[in-house]
Amino acid sequence: MINDINIAGRLVGPNHRPFIIAEMSGNHNQSLERALQIVDAAADAGADAIKLQTYTADTMTLPGALTIEDENSLWKGRELYDLYKEAYTPWEWHQPIFNRARERGMIAFSSPFDETAVDFLEELGAPVYKIASFENTDHPLLRRVAATGKPVIMSTGAATVQEVAEGVQVLRDAGCRELILLKCTSTYPATPENTNLVTIPHMRELYGVQVGLSDHTMGVGAAVAAVALGATVIEKHFTLRRADGGVDSAFSLEPEELRMLVVESERAWLAMGRVQYGVQRAEEKSRLFKRSVYAAKDIKAGEALTKENIRVIRPGLGLAPKHYDTLLGKTAKQDIKAGTPLNWDLV
Repeated sequence: MINDINIAGRLVGPNHRPFIIAEMSGNHNQSLERALQIVDAAADAGADAIKLQTYTADTMTLPGALTIEDENSLWKGRELYDLYKEAYTPWEWHQPIFNRARERGMIAFSSPFDETAVDFLEELGAPVYKIASFENTDHPLLRRVAATGKPVIMSTGAATVQEVAEGVQVLRDAGCRELILLKCTSTYPATPENTNLVTIPHMRELYGVQVGLSDHTMGVGAAVAAVALGATVIEKHFTLRRADGGVDSAFSLEPEELRMLVVESERAWLAMGRVQYGVQRAEEKSRLFKRSVYAAKDIKAGEALTKENIRVIRPGLGLAPKHYDTLLGKTAKQDIKAGTPLNWDLV
């Protein structure tokens, strides 16, 4: 059985509506004012949490280490070090962002990218930790995060089954008792074709944990479908307007879309329900509109029932249509007016 996980008072699990995370990433465009506006917009849209990324360019890489050459990358031609300098969230912003989120009734947390970031986030009282896909093989980081005793959400992008299994084991051995894995395709943006949502229930069975989706596709369709496959957590990048630019803006949701995700993912979760056959209480009145057998013309006593004088029509007040062929050729016991629902007492 998959247990619920309590994240700062919000229960996350199959019996609760999906936990929606708005990922700010670098969409603050190096403006604290904009970062706080993003928090407010996420709260207005109904998100459960706002997520940051805690690193500096120097904790991620070195100047000159890599220039991105991938023709399909949004960041082709960019120096990796410069990209991180542009995208990072200044550490002194974390406290006001966390405070604003709490004021708006949201959970604030972050992805640490090294052990110093974990120490910093512990000082802020982060209630949960996110392990990014590219860090899911960083065992020293996993051990440090697990040692906090906080719930952990780990993305599984760009990792083999063995690597994910090793990461799960490292976290558990180091004290992590509450773990959620996120199916993730580490391309930016991802396509529906490479999202492979049917992995979600398989991953849940394989690792025995809750599974969600870290979604880099455009729109909300993949995320809503993931909920129908049992995803308990949905993470999407979020910005005020894609047209404002920013390192992740091209595959980020805008406020109206985030609101749609919140609403539609909850509808998908509610619609899952249980295995159900037969007539539900809510359908009982609708049975009136099923078809039944009626006299289509006036029928005299002793007259045979034929295709010309009886019909299968709505409503369902007469004999069920399955009796139509049996009724043909039988005779009327009494006069039957056109528009009368047939029953066995009349024939």
